[in-house]
Amino acid sequence: MFDKDKVLKLATDVIDMEMRSVEKLKDFVNDSFAGAVEVIHRSRGRVVVTGIGKSAVIAQKIVATFNSTGTPALFMHAADAIHGDLGMIQPDDTVIIISKSGESPEIKVLVPFIKNFGNPVIALCGYADSYLATHADHFIDSTVAKEACPNNLAPTTSTTAQLVMGDALAVCLLSLKGFSSHDFARFHPGGALGKKLYLRVADMNKGNNKPVVKTNSPLREIIYEISSKRLGATVVLDDEGKVFGIITDGDIRRMLEKHENPAALKATDILTPGPKEIEEEELAATALELMREHDITQLVVTKGGKYTGMLHLHDLLREGLF
Repeated sequence: MFDKDKVLKLATDVIDMEMRSVEKLKDFVNDSFAGAVEVIHRSRGRVVVTGIGKSAVIAQKIVATFNSTGTPALFMHAADAIHGDLGMIQPDDTVIIISKSGESPEIKVLVPFIKNFGNPVIALCGYADSYLATHADHFIDSTVAKEACPNNLAPTTSTTAQLVMGDALAVCLLSLKGFSSHDFARFHPGGALGKKLYLRVADMNKGNNKPVVKTNSPLREIIYEISSKRLGATVVLDDEGKVFGIITDGDIRRMLEKHENPAALKATDILTPGPKEIEEEELAATALELMREHDITQLVVTKGGKYTGMLHLHDLLREGLF
């Protein structure tokens, strides 16, 4: 019989156990960890990450994180390494070997070969006295008290610990390299994430109409400009061509409710002064933040303080940035 309360309790216990294990990893961030970071940072080669079983899966994720944060890396399966894949390792490479026990037969066979090549070996392992830990140049401890598995067998807590230590390595290296959001964008050009990092207001605004009226423009002209340009608003420019205010379709509706003779009104009677502006070279993600912060759907786009167009929330939605 399905017992919902038991399932929820068990899931909560697993999360609590893994949280406690991750918290204890702070004790293993020591001189040996710093030495491993320094070796990778000073290396002129790549980082080859290897493992067996579930550790191999974690190795692939760590490789992906390294590559996306400026540390060239590749994955080598420990079982395949001794059947030809050792050729992947180049003289300047650093090798990270991931294993919970550090005693797997494949690992014991692999370590001497890599050491004979002269490549630095970093062990990411759960037992300090294991073969792997004692034969590595640097040891990163990922010891956990117990697996979350009720039988204490299936790699659960231990693989989480490996993943966290791998992330810690990647972030330390990222910081040492001065890896910026612009660098990140170069490696992530696809999808919504890439667009947030490289897409600029000018890229989205150049195809838009440019609604504009003067301070003395009558209501009929204002309504026509808003309707024809299809951006839900128009900018109001003063006699010198500078942005004086903005009139939205909402402003028109509210004005019609308040005035018995709205046809006599001019732009200065309706506008909202000091509209939110954004330079066209700013990131589209910045425009989205500005819209969210002020709960608005349009931004006045400028270049060097000069009005160049309008950006609408729908432009951001079309790009999947919202």
